[in-house]
Amino acid sequence: MDAVRVSALRQHLAGTGWLEAVGGFAGSLRRSVSRRGAGGLLLIGTEAYEPWHLAAHLADEAAWSAVPRLAPTLLRHAPPAGAPAHLAHGLSRLTGAGRGATVLVVAPETAGAPLLERVQDARRHGATVLALDGAAPAEPGDLGGLAHERLAVGTADEEPFDLAQHLVSAAAGRPPARRAALDRLAELAGRLTAPPAISRW
Repeated sequence: MDAVRVSALRQHLAGTGWLEAVGGFAGSLRRSVSRRGAGGLLLIGTEAYEPWHLAAHLADEAAWSAVPRLAPTLLRHAPPAGAPAHLAHGLSRLTGAGRGATVLVVAPETAGAPLLERVQDARRHGATVLALDGAAPAEPGDLGGLAHERLAVGTADEEPFDLAQHLVSAAAGRPPARRAALDRLAELAGRLTAPPAISRW
């Protein structure tokens, strides 16, 4: 991502309250993976969308921020045979997600029933469920209704989905309440254009 796009996004969002919403959501993610008794972070998309870039950015933030549990396990709907170990985890991992686990679901479009059922099972067994999704109103039984916390990104004409993921991952790597949101976002522009700390993705 280039600094021009980040700067434009900062100007667009200044005063809207959206930066604060991102910061709140990212803070919940960080607290969930770093609290006493926390397990791993399970990251899952929809059948049509795999959040590769968010996985890579969270892994980078885990290394930069010394919060190792921010590094996610990417779950895939149909991992191919022979996939590298870090890309071979299927939805069955959600079955064992219980107390202490954090499940982050990324869904630019509506999540399908099979995924929602597994997420509901993980929540029922004690996992914390966070959702980064499209802007449809949350209803019981849909992803927004299942999540303990949700960040609705908006349509393509508003906050772009990929930029939102960059902002969430960067904010999750920051210690809370150190500086104002706009100061942290200015630093983020430089960090997003730097080479990644981890290149396995």
